[in-house]
Amino acid sequence: MTGQKDDSSILNSLRRGGIARVLLFWLVGAALLPIFGVTIILYLELQQKVVLIGSISAAILVIFAAAMVTRSIVRPMLQLSRCARNLAIGNLIYEQISSSIYEIKHMDNDFKELIDSRRLITSVCKEVAGGDLSHTVFVRSEEDGLCTAINQIIENLRNVVHQAVAIANGNYSLDILPHSDNDELGVALSHMTSTLRQVTAENDKQAWLKTGLNQLYDTIKGEQDLIELSQNIIGFLSNYAGAQVGAFFLQEQDKFKLVASFAYTKRKHIANSYAPGEGLVGQAALEKKSILITGVPDDYVKINSGLGESAPRNLIVVPAVYEGEVKAVIELGTFHELTDIQVDFMQQSVSSIAIAINTSASRSRLKVLVEERQQQSEELQVQQEELRQTNEELEEQARALRDSEAKLQVQQEELRQTNEELEEKNRYLEKQQNDIKKKNEELEYSRRMIEEKARDLELSGKYKSEFLANMSHELRTPLNSLLILSRLLYENKESNLTEKQVEFARTIHSSGSDLLELINDILDLSKIEAGKVDLFIQDLDIADLAGSVERNLRHMAEEKGLTFDIELSQSMPSIIRTDRQRLEQIIKNLLSNAIKFTSQGSICLKIGRPYSEAKLMRSDLDIRNTVAFTVSDTGIGIAADKMKLIFEPFQQADGTTSRQYGGTGLGLSISRELVRCLGGEIQLESREGYGSTFTIYLPEILSEQSAYKLWTVKKDAADKKVVRTGLPEAIEFTQARDTKHIVAEIQEQQLASRSAKDQLKDNRLGVSVLIIEDDPRFSAILVDLAGGKGFHVYTAADGETGLQFALKYRPSAIILDVGLPDIDGWAVMERLKGNPETRHIPVHFISAYDSGLDAMRMGAIGYLTKPVSMEVLDGAFNKIQDIISKNIKKLLVVEDDELQQRSILELIGEGDVMTTAVGSGYEAFELLRTGNFDCIVLDLGLRDMSGFDLLEKIRNHDAISHIPVIIYTGKDLTKEEEAILSEHAESIIIKGVKSPERLLDETTLFLHRVEANLSEDSQKMLQMIHNKEMIFQNKKILLIDDDMRNVFALMNVLEEKGMKVLVGKNGKEGIFLLEDNPDVDLILMDIMMPEMDGYEAMKEIRKQNKFKLTPIIALTAKAMVGDRSKCIEAGASDYLSKPIDTDKLLSLLRVWLYQ
Repeated sequence: MTGQKDDSSILNSLRRGGIARVLLFWLVGAALLPIFGVTIILYLELQQKVVLIGSISAAILVIFAAAMVTRSIVRPMLQLSRCARNLAIGNLIYEQISSSIYEIKHMDNDFKELIDSRRLITSVCKEVAGGDLSHTVFVRSEEDGLCTAINQIIENLRNVVHQAVAIANGNYSLDILPHSDNDELGVALSHMTSTLRQVTAENDKQAWLKTGLNQLYDTIKGEQDLIELSQNIIGFLSNYAGAQVGAFFLQEQDKFKLVASFAYTKRKHIANSYAPGEGLVGQAALEKKSILITGVPDDYVKINSGLGESAPRNLIVVPAVYEGEVKAVIELGTFHELTDIQVDFMQQSVSSIAIAINTSASRSRLKVLVEERQQQSEELQVQQEELRQTNEELEEQARALRDSEAKLQVQQEELRQTNEELEEKNRYLEKQQNDIKKKNEELEYSRRMIEEKARDLELSGKYKSEFLANMSHELRTPLNSLLILSRLLYENKESNLTEKQVEFARTIHSSGSDLLELINDILDLSKIEAGKVDLFIQDLDIADLAGSVERNLRHMAEEKGLTFDIELSQSMPSIIRTDRQRLEQIIKNLLSNAIKFTSQGSICLKIGRPYSEAKLMRSDLDIRNTVAFTVSDTGIGIAADKMKLIFEPFQQADGTTSRQYGGTGLGLSISRELVRCLGGEIQLESREGYGSTFTIYLPEILSEQSAYKLWTVKKDAADKKVVRTGLPEAIEFTQARDTKHIVAEIQEQQLASRSAKDQLKDNRLGVSVLIIEDDPRFSAILVDLAGGKGFHVYTAADGETGLQFALKYRPSAIILDVGLPDIDGWAVMERLKGNPETRHIPVHFISAYDSGLDAMRMGAIGYLTKPVSMEVLDGAFNKIQDIISKNIKKLLVVEDDELQQRSILELIGEGDVMTTAVGSGYEAFELLRTGNFDCIVLDLGLRDMSGFDLLEKIRNHDAISHIPVIIYTGKDLTKEEEAILSEHAESIIIKGVKSPERLLDETTLFLHRVEANLSEDSQKMLQMIHNKEMIFQNKKILLIDDDMRNVFALMNVLEEKGMKVLVGKNGKEGIFLLEDNPDVDLILMDIMMPEMDGYEAMKEIRKQNKFKLTPIIALTAKAMVGDRSKCIEAGASDYLSKPIDTDKLLSLLRVWLYQ
């Protein structure tokens, strides 16, 4: 309102005539000017010039005066206009207006008052915004609505602050009334105050309840008898709940008797004990529920005081229940009506009361028992007195023992001094260890740098490897079907093909095999270039190598009418150490090229020492310890400018050569790289048109420095295949046949002079041993030792001969080497244990490979790693004698289920086996320490400890750690548990439908029982297990492959063996089929398929618990390094590369279908 008044005063000032006067004055002047001019002209007609000048001067004066007047009015008005605009945008800065005109001065004062008023309002609003509510705005008039509203806002805010302070101080009793329906702040504060009031009340109740329970706990804790405890409880409850009378009824036999009370007066007509269901006390005990009664009659019970008596109006009866049994009943009476929180307190407190009563009663019973025990102790004291005399006699013996103990203390002191010396040595060793650690850190840094460079090299070969892998897949997939179907055709099992058709099929199979060799050459080259060559270093007989080469290649030379000669120099060593397979591959490759490119003349292979003038390029090759293999021919020769080119992949001396002679140009490239891997080099001399000479220079003994890459070989007996483990940190050698230092005591002259007749002398014990060892020197040592032990000895230099001798002579025991020339020792062991006639024969391994655990799992009685000493060999023969002389084998069965114990005893039978059954781990361990057991059958669920703990104790005890352990359990094993058991146990059998047969089979294997001596039922069970064809019958196989040619070929093979085959065209379809046929026994999974590949499909299958144990064999044509590990990680049980060898496939199926 003040602002409006100021604006009106300015306008009124303008209206009061200031401007009108100026304008009137100007108009009058302007009107009179011509009148005075005419008069002057008439009057001074003769003085025209003077008049003219006067007129002009007057006009100028009038105009000047008018301009000055106008300026004095307009300028202040412009200043006022500018101030008004500033005020409109909130700028309260005012400029002083100077003017002599009254109206303008009055308007300036009014405008200044307006701005001052706005400044005051703004200042107060700022203080309020900052939280200062002590200021108000001066109201200039009743119409000043703005200032009145601001003051009302300040007053409302003061009220809100006052109420908030009261709430903060905990005063929730204030009622806040909203100023209007739209007063949102007032409504919110009122609702908040009401909510806080309710929450506070509820918290007070809960605090009261918890305080009461805590005080009750303090009341009942400690050792109190039942009467004292009852009195303390009823007194506390009555006081805390505000009850004026109370009674405590304790259970005694079948009734509840009054044992304690609060302000209760007993009456004659009121009973002091109640049976369940009798009265309110008995009813509460019967129902085990609280009873609350209001409006109690006046004559029910009286509450007495010094001033008078009165009846309670409310009763509550609460039973105290412990583990379903009512221990006591509490009754309280009050004048006032019990609140809900008081009732809740009573119901919550009785559980603690029941526990306290039960504890006190137990303590009382225990006290009675202690008193009885004290009485017995007094009786025993009499007996002890009788024993005192006996103890005196024993004390004399104890003194003698103390004398011995003193001697032991002297020995312990000497031992302590020895320990101190050892600790000093340990500290010195720790210092050395720290130094080694620092050096290792430096080596680790160097290794990381080398690995980083290796990763760069690996990246550069990525695209090449991918190309080779894809090419391998595209070629192997159709080739797989071709080889399988052509073999089925030329075998002609149904005899429905003519001889010509059979020959066609054989030709197809032969051509496919040639194509497979080409693919393998390409992959070999890629592996060589990737530095992933597998070498098997062994002693190699040069003469044997020459004979093998001649047998394989002479017919090729003779077919072309060429002369083929092999010359062995007298100066060459008879034995060298290298990789026989790789060397033979190189020589065959060079000779095949020589025969291919020679149309007439001769081919010659010379083996001997290099000529003295030979120049070797490799610095690590010593000409004195080098063997030269020279292949010469009289063929087309090689031009000088092409000699380097022919060693490059896919290159030949001339482009026309490949068209005339065929071939891919890979042979020489592979040969050069393999020679490098063997630590040697290859040189070429040739003259075009006259023939070529290739010379290979190899070290006589392949050493660590000259080897390009080396891998150790480990036999995986569980998978029945060889697994290769690379050693990136440091190159180590697999010593295949190191006999130079096997037995130092046996001189070379003794071995040379011994005759074969001495080796086969008659035995004294009536037992024989078969030695399967290809090293003649070490074999002679074993023959000598066996003969000295009284064994009749048979020897075999290779696996096949050894198997024939085992069947023919049925030896009492076999000593077996792993690295044999034709089939290795693992395959021999597998065939021995797979034949019922030789399965019982104990086999002891002596080999350069460190694979003892695998050998024991296959049923071996022992494993020695070369080189070995005479004492170790003597111990091995003694162990063999102990086993074969033991007519009765001892088996320990550790099983807590008596029914299972009887089942196992009936299954194993008696006769040649004495079986002992125990139910706890402690009993088993004690028996093993004192008894001489040959095998253990162990269940994992025992009474006192787990089977895992017992197995660990057995393996950590040197005297019994060698005993074979068969895990026979019904527990579902996790991967971690299975891994632990696989490391420490020889076999794991999960109890199921076929588990008894497997248990009989495994115990027969490890106890070396003769199958013919078993009962007929047992023999039939074992025959069913080892029947290789029966295992295929009616098995359901899921084949997942998108190539219908492979599907057709594999279906024929599988159905011919009696299996049922389901076919899925890709991963998704295969999973759907598996869902519809959960009884599938095995899955054959191709890897490269559309929609969902094999890796993803296997992962999806393994996610489902019901298919976690279903065997999956992965089939892939990408036979590259790392494929097997990728398949196993994805969930495959095994792996097979294409083209699929049906014999290998069927062998794998037998393994996994048997499991």
